[in-house]
Amino acid sequence: MTSPAGPPPTGGGSEQKRLKLLAVTACPTGIAHTYMAAEKLAQAAASCGIDMKVETQGSIGAENILDDNDVSSADGVIIAADKDVDLSRFVGKRVLTVGVAEGIHHPEQLIERVRSAPVHTAGTTPAASASGGGKERSAPYKALMNGVSYMIPFVVVGGLLIAISLSLGGHTDPSGGLVIPKDSFWMDINNIGVIGFTLMVPILSGYIAYAIGDRPALVPGMIGGWIANTGDLYDSKAGAGFIGAIVTGFLAGYLVLWIKRVKVPKFVQPIMPIIVIPIVATTTLGLFFIYVIGKPISWVFEHLTDWLSGMTGTSAILLGAILGLMIAFDMGGPVNKTAFLFGTGLIATGNQTVMGMCAAAIPVMPLGQGLATLIRKRLYTEQERETGLAALFMGCFGISEGAIPFAAARPAQVIPANMLGGAVAGAIAGVAGVEDAVPHGGPIVAVLGAVSGVPMFFVAVLIGTAVTALTTVTLVDVSERRRKGAAPVAELGVAGPLEPALVGVGAGAAAGGAAGAVVAQRVVASSSAPAAEAAPTGTPNVGGTGAGKKANADADTKAVGTPAAEADGEVLSGYLTERTVKVALDARDKEAAIREMAELLARTGKVADLDELVATALRREEQGTTGLGEEIAIPHAKTDAVTAPVVGFARSAEGVEWGSLDGTKARLVFMISVPEAAAGDEHLRILAMLSRKLMDPGFRERLIAAPDEGTVLEVLSEVR
Repeated sequence: MTSPAGPPPTGGGSEQKRLKLLAVTACPTGIAHTYMAAEKLAQAAASCGIDMKVETQGSIGAENILDDNDVSSADGVIIAADKDVDLSRFVGKRVLTVGVAEGIHHPEQLIERVRSAPVHTAGTTPAASASGGGKERSAPYKALMNGVSYMIPFVVVGGLLIAISLSLGGHTDPSGGLVIPKDSFWMDINNIGVIGFTLMVPILSGYIAYAIGDRPALVPGMIGGWIANTGDLYDSKAGAGFIGAIVTGFLAGYLVLWIKRVKVPKFVQPIMPIIVIPIVATTTLGLFFIYVIGKPISWVFEHLTDWLSGMTGTSAILLGAILGLMIAFDMGGPVNKTAFLFGTGLIATGNQTVMGMCAAAIPVMPLGQGLATLIRKRLYTEQERETGLAALFMGCFGISEGAIPFAAARPAQVIPANMLGGAVAGAIAGVAGVEDAVPHGGPIVAVLGAVSGVPMFFVAVLIGTAVTALTTVTLVDVSERRRKGAAPVAELGVAGPLEPALVGVGAGAAAGGAAGAVVAQRVVASSSAPAAEAAPTGTPNVGGTGAGKKANADADTKAVGTPAAEADGEVLSGYLTERTVKVALDARDKEAAIREMAELLARTGKVADLDELVATALRREEQGTTGLGEEIAIPHAKTDAVTAPVVGFARSAEGVEWGSLDGTKARLVFMISVPEAAAGDEHLRILAMLSRKLMDPGFRERLIAAPDEGTVLEVLSEVR
């Protein structure tokens, strides 16, 4: 329990209670912004004579966690975050919520404002910064990504189990179908996989709703998703699929928010979130979908089936393209199932060519999306690339749902690419007269002998897959380039609801400011080291914690203050040496500066391809500036153009225009590069420590004043 917030202490005298504040800092990737904001808030509190404890929710998890004693004795709480932070523990306390950039740029103002912030109560939204505060994505987008991130494990586990059971236990049946013996071990494996797929859609809907309306929205969201996916409830042969789940998720979330605003008697308030809101929202949403949305869906797809029946005598190319478009549109949803059921129904009449068109289109989406993650890795996060590998496997077994995570996360780019590839595959199969004798698709049916015209079947699949992959990476790349100057933020798929990890866009100048400061995080976003394994770093804290102190002690031993390090001229764990330090940068513009920094790194012999290193760093700049402000820039690249992690530092007397949101030119430039398969987490630790230390004005002044490379290394040895 927390004690209620009282008025802030006033007056003077030695008996006056010392003001105590708490803070939570967090950013999407959990490195630079998180620790910069923590450092700035702690510095500002100390200068004001205020006790402050800061909890950092970084890439390695929460550190310096605020316990019940901290909360009960606190006079106010500052939330400086660009991702969701659980506020339920701060009920009864003054809570001010802003973007993480506000914690970096205006910590003194936040400390002043939190003293008069409203008291946070259960079910309310805390006070927010009127100036924006660096939100990198809209609330609907973050809610969608929350649902997608929870859905991905169900897609992967369910799909792979079904694929394994089909490959090892399935066979074609003379009466039609790809079957697994009912009482076999492989049927049990298949059933477990089917459960995963069955839960996939409600999970997507439920966690979209949860992100919008908190816990009371979880039940209506999940039940709404189940209803959307169960066509029998509204007389439809095909449920609404993942698109219906997205609709029910948002409806449930915003319905719960609306119900929360209804004034109720005080004695009813305790049961509102656990009884009243879930029951009312679930019943309302369920009946609305069944009677208002479901009936039209059923009517539309019944008539769509009739329309397809009327086209069986038309051009095979046209029919194949239309079926391919439908198969690829929603991957197991109503449009997909309408085309699939249409092809399945014609098998019994002896017409197997329609199913052949469908069978060629079915694997194109997961295969195409999986291939896209391989040919343009920089466009995808580590989690997405792992999901892409699973999608490739599922595609081989005709499980089109393997592409759903990609379509849900980037619908504007992925769905058109899927449809184009599906149409191409269906058209080629149609004109070639490919036949499929079983109601299933993908290479597995050809391997098991259910397809006639096998060579052309594979030609159709391969061409469709290539079209989908190339179209996807083109559309995604164009989308990213359009965000140039809008300060996109790499969202990680670390842990939970996050952010499966895509490139987001800031809203307005304030959002851009938040994203502009989050530079060192970009290397983390592209790192192969799991965020959860990153070594901890200390954060500002009254009294500190044992874990934080130990991490800092380890860091001190490795990076600074030891005679061995000084003798070797190595700091930052040896990634930066005297050979990679330059006290006078010659370049006058960003591109020239990046090339000069790359040439500096090449002195180590660890750069295998200088031009590719420069090109990769410049592509990273196109996604958003790596200028932090405060006269600092940290360009970086993850590429096999380097053979080992390496860090360089250079100083510019006049400064280089880097597009920093605070308008300052970059005088202190660090360049960090790691290979694609960079092992370990040392560079993550260095990034976190460097980001915090650069917020110290005295440290920056010493770097600027250092007369030579040796003195620069001595100053940088303070990073710990």
